[in-house]
Amino acid sequence: MSDALRPMTRPRLYEQVLDRLRRHVADVDLRAGDRLPPERELAGRLGVSRASVKQAIVVLEVQGLVEVRHGGGTYLVRDSLDAEPVERLVERKRRLPDVLEAREALETKLAELAAERRTAEDLTAMREALDHMAAEIEAGDHGVEGDRLFHSAVTAAAHSGLLADFMRSIAEQITESRNESLRQPGRPQRSLVQHRAILEAIEAQRGKAAATAMRRHVRTVAKVRLLDWDPGDDV
Repeated sequence: MSDALRPMTRPRLYEQVLDRLRRHVADVDLRAGDRLPPERELAGRLGVSRASVKQAIVVLEVQGLVEVRHGGGTYLVRDSLDAEPVERLVERKRRLPDVLEAREALETKLAELAAERRTAEDLTAMREALDHMAAEIEAGDHGVEGDRLFHSAVTAAAHSGLLADFMRSIAEQITESRNESLRQPGRPQRSLVQHRAILEAIEAQRGKAAATAMRRHVRTVAKVRLLDWDPGDDV
């Protein structure tokens, strides 16, 4: 059957609130660092419950578009609220645990092998990746490209063609998990510290220590707001 004839669904109320907030930010030209109106005021002006407004704010926070300061209001992180569609967010929440499980299984072994097999060129690639990530963070970015380069360098240093093929087969899902993790508050700097611990173990050719450091890192990656978010039915 054509996808166009799938059962119709009614947008959740908080999804409608999301759309109104996006339009409001564009209409009044709010920018990163600007504050949204308080939840009580938004609920009154939109004619909805505070619960609906709160759920919309949570969705924006999960996507790294706003920062909620307890007792201090909600502030834009970017110059717009171009949020990902809720249904796509729900789908990513559904598959993320499997991706993280696969990453832990594959990358801990890759780190262990890298400690045993790495060459001088491999170590240089890892160091350069972390320098790149540090520079990104210093510039105010999340360090996504440096993170990608580091994990790719660890994979290459393991010198295992089959494991590298497995990693390539889930590259798109790994990118999703990377982006999700690095937009958590304080996460880029914490990931950089953990990467350095992994590199230190690989440099010292301590396979078990490298595996342990990588496992700790991937479990940190798994701590994201998205997995705690309940999309609900309607609010």
